[in-house]
Amino acid sequence: MGYWRHIVPMLTPHYTVVAVDNRGFGGSQRPPAGYDTATMAGDVAELATRLGFDQFRVAGEDWGAAIAYAVAAFYRPRVQQLVFQETLLPGLPAGEPDPSLAPDDARTGWHFGFFSLPNLPELLLAGRERPFWTHFARRQMWDPSALSEDDIDEMVHSVEQPGGTRAILEIYRARQTDAEQNRPHYADPISCPVLAIGAQAYLGDQVSRQLANVASDVRGAVIPASGHNIALENPAALARAYLDFFAGR
Repeated sequence: MGYWRHIVPMLTPHYTVVAVDNRGFGGSQRPPAGYDTATMAGDVAELATRLGFDQFRVAGEDWGAAIAYAVAAFYRPRVQQLVFQETLLPGLPAGEPDPSLAPDDARTGWHFGFFSLPNLPELLLAGRERPFWTHFARRQMWDPSALSEDDIDEMVHSVEQPGGTRAILEIYRARQTDAEQNRPHYADPISCPVLAIGAQAYLGDQVSRQLANVASDVRGAVIPASGHNIALENPAALARAYLDFFAGR
């Protein structure tokens, strides 16, 4: 929940909020398999059932958004609204990268190849988790100072646990599986209302343009003064966008 700590208090006066640690992250277990988004969507749906929610809204950022889409696609009658934030879906056209981007800008996709290599990233990152993930996260931000030392402590504590790095990498390694599992749903657009959010200094309106191909009711929003980590960089604007969407405005 640490990543969402600014957002949750703005939502809880109006809605019940469940902040999920997906498998492999935070306090959740790190099983050896099941890091495709369809399986992780099943985790979310089962958790909602256990908590007594037959229908619910689902929101996510980055890989959390890919999982949230899978929840909305595979469990259509249960999802009332979807917030899909700052990522692009596996297997869909993403357009050509901006040639002006620096080689280490994650929008070039350099990390997909590296993270997908078997075993080698775990070897290279062992003992270097804090400097690597700090640089990786801040490199994508409009305001790098919004990632505090407490945020880094929480992030590194999670990734340093046994299997922590491998869990993150397995999500990237499942991208082709995700694309194949999602393909029938891409051909049958989801009908629940979708808020597709991009950051002004990162993916921008690419998010809504892509979602418009796989969902029939998409509203787009671009959050100003923010890079990839919107929930840390401009939480007030993000929360307003959520609340307006949830209220049907």
